[in-house]
Amino acid sequence: MKQHLKYGFGILAVGLMASVFAILFRGTLSQLNQAVFGVKTVVEVLTSLTWWQRALLPAIGALLGGLVSRAIGPTGGGVGDVMEAVVLGKVNLSLRSTVLKSLASWLAIATGGSLGREGPLIQFGGAAGKTVGQSLKLTQGQIRILIAAGTAAGFAAAYNTPIAAVLFVVEVVIGVVVVEAIWPVLIATVLATAVTRFAIGPGPLYGEHTFSMTNNYELFAYAALGVVVAFGAQGFMRTLSLGERLFKNPRLPMPWRPALGGLLAGLVIAVMPEIAGNGFEPLSGVISGHYAWGFVLFMLIGKVFATTASVSSGSPGGVFTPTLLVGGSLGFLFATALSMVLPAGTITPGGYALVGMAAATAATTHAPVLACVMVFELSGDYAIVLPLMIATAIATAVSRFLREDSIYMAELKEKGHDWELTLEGRVHD
Repeated sequence: MKQHLKYGFGILAVGLMASVFAILFRGTLSQLNQAVFGVKTVVEVLTSLTWWQRALLPAIGALLGGLVSRAIGPTGGGVGDVMEAVVLGKVNLSLRSTVLKSLASWLAIATGGSLGREGPLIQFGGAAGKTVGQSLKLTQGQIRILIAAGTAAGFAAAYNTPIAAVLFVVEVVIGVVVVEAIWPVLIATVLATAVTRFAIGPGPLYGEHTFSMTNNYELFAYAALGVVVAFGAQGFMRTLSLGERLFKNPRLPMPWRPALGGLLAGLVIAVMPEIAGNGFEPLSGVISGHYAWGFVLFMLIGKVFATTASVSSGSPGGVFTPTLLVGGSLGFLFATALSMVLPAGTITPGGYALVGMAAATAATTHAPVLACVMVFELSGDYAIVLPLMIATAIATAVSRFLREDSIYMAELKEKGHDWELTLEGRVHD
């Protein structure tokens, strides 16, 4: 009985820790912008600066983050490490190192680095699960489940999408439905979401939308969108891989490597400040139809370059939200092209942008159910469920044909781990 009580307490503690950390991480970013520049977002900050200040600020933040990263050494900390810890129980997720890496990420994001802030939140949740489990002297199996629960809690706190957070653990981290892990993950996710919504707000992250199909034949267009976005997402992933190879130069050590990446990103941001940060603000504009197609096209190219420069150079952070912007931009451009040949009023670009977001997520993670549910929770638009399902399914299939590994499995293979899921279960090295 005592062991069960400790286990239950651990689940609650992990959910609470993940949500509080997310609130502090996001809140301090907003407070910094408000206190120093009098605005709420990093995009507004960069827009208010001169071109040379836009170019230098990301480099300064990446340099500071690189100094922090150099102090703690190569400790990993990505989703791949969480997957290893949950599935194989091999990785020592250090809460101290994770907090310091989150500080490095915070510095890069606060100064305009093209990084997703979900990375530190997910990693902290996993590390919190490991620390709490060890402190309570739980069994190895219970600790692994707490890591999974913390990961889901961090995801939910980042995006306000509790169902997608559970699916992230099931489809991506664990890879199979494990009954003994589901209920702890659900409890931690509910707690983290409730606390985060209390502090930040309950609405969908990208606002309520009411897009709809004009007829069922439009599903063919959404299916074609899945193919287009799969190729685009593959191009994005391969660009990130190319960037990593180019930045792996022994003559360019930390912290100068991320500083160079920050400068390259800053040069793009100097021309187009909208691509600063994780991409949330411009993505909201794409969905709402605030931009012309030419601007969206250049923003897409700039975001891919800036994210590659920031992430591949070693600045810790996620690529989940930048991937959403890539998919949303491709969906918008695809719809714009269709509207030029179809009758007026037939196509709603915002709906295609939302479906493009899901298709890009599915193509990079090979998790179509996660992608479908996540964008539905982000937008609250039930009318696009069928387009979401067909586009994510096709995007996943095409992406797997083009490249067998998801973005996370590619990371694990570089570490020497290789496993796959079959109808019989998980097969690993």
